[in-house]
Amino acid sequence: MTPPNDERITLMSYDDPLEWTQAVTRELESILLQETAQRGRACLLLSGGTTPAPVYEALATRSLNWSKIDIGLVDERWLSPQDKDSNAWLVRHTLLEHAEHATFLPLIRPGKTLNQCVHDANLQITNAPPPCAALLGMGNDGHTASLFPGSRDLPKAINTSQPYAALDATGCPGANAWPLRITLTPAGLGKIPHRFLLLRGKQKLKVLETALSCKDPLDYPIRAVIDLPDVHLRVHWCA
Repeated sequence: MTPPNDERITLMSYDDPLEWTQAVTRELESILLQETAQRGRACLLLSGGTTPAPVYEALATRSLNWSKIDIGLVDERWLSPQDKDSNAWLVRHTLLEHAEHATFLPLIRPGKTLNQCVHDANLQITNAPPPCAALLGMGNDGHTASLFPGSRDLPKAINTSQPYAALDATGCPGANAWPLRITLTPAGLGKIPHRFLLLRGKQKLKVLETALSCKDPLDYPIRAVIDLPDVHLRVHWCA
């Protein structure tokens, strides 16, 4: 199928999953090297799911000064960070087991409520060195991060000026068994200079094409990211 051509995104296409993994890893490595050299510290925000896991494993093998790198999350399920279904668990077991000198910034804090965790996340991202890059995924429903179409909290999350928001995705198929979430918002993403969308498979490309032609981000929340000004969304897609 023919990849979409749209001035709001920069699309890189691959036939080989290994080539896809290596290309994304090289870009991230370059950004982190530049950021640590120029600013002394870098912060990278990562997503959950099976799609980015090979990238995390590859990035962990790179000779970066991990002691100068913070690793945060784009979003998280309302689960213990030790739960195998949490994004924190995925990042720990694919990246941080090898890049053990990096500083991990989880979104869920034991003993705190969801709203308290959101408050802490907003303080953390505001007071710490700003993230230089964020890796996003996208579901077949057009959601990205934990911005799920059909959620009663989606309009507020899309329009808030806060970097992170709580979201209840009860009844949203894409949320599966974990409806309560903390998610990065378009306001938070808008301050990040390097934004990546990682996609695998023809179905995801079709969803992206539909989102590009859709006018309402409440129907396809990925549109809220595509429409952010100043920086093109870099889409790495593998067939």
